[in-house]
Amino acid sequence: MALDDIIARIRAAETAHGRVPGSVTLIAVSKVQPLDRVESVLTAGHRVFGENYVQEAAGKWPAFRQRFASVSVHMIGPLQTNKAKQALDLFDAIHTLDRPSLADKLARLVQTRGACPQLFVQINTGSEPQKAGVLPDQADAFISACRDLDLPLTGLMCIPPEDQDPAPHFAQLATLAARNGLSGLSMGMSSDFETAIAHGATHVRVGSAIFGARAYA
Repeated sequence: MALDDIIARIRAAETAHGRVPGSVTLIAVSKVQPLDRVESVLTAGHRVFGENYVQEAAGKWPAFRQRFASVSVHMIGPLQTNKAKQALDLFDAIHTLDRPSLADKLARLVQTRGACPQLFVQINTGSEPQKAGVLPDQADAFISACRDLDLPLTGLMCIPPEDQDPAPHFAQLATLAARNGLSGLSMGMSSDFETAIAHGATHVRVGSAIFGARAYA
């Protein structure tokens, strides 16, 4: 199946670039996918999935978690501050921490809960005005502010501009992460995940190449 092909390509890229085998986590992006497609990937043994919408995840994953052990669900879409509490209940990782108001809200909630999912700061490496994410020249200050709030950061995330070579953006993200002592790099999608692995990606996000075209309403 397509999942096997993607995993084989990830393992080959790890080998080609001197990465430790199995060091790259495949996030199967299941947003707006029919439940039967998601279930087929679960049945095949995959356990790490990505969702863009809190409400969709809430209607999908509690039932799947009851049937399949060790499922890990990652929030990879924009997170509204008023949905932060629900997100903490649903997700094992949040890849889109991108503004002070969200950091403040998460910090308060995490202190109350005593537990926190993995957190990735989203960096807008292309400085695109229509795209979420911290601007590169503000990244160091934002990461420091998150740490002052006792938020345990795992790494950084980016989505390069569609019309540009992604490699410089992946390299920039890796440099920012290293400078700030962060090991997690969430970068690379269906068209460029092998390039991302070459630049140190620890998490790659692949959707339609696994599940097929999405069925938007």
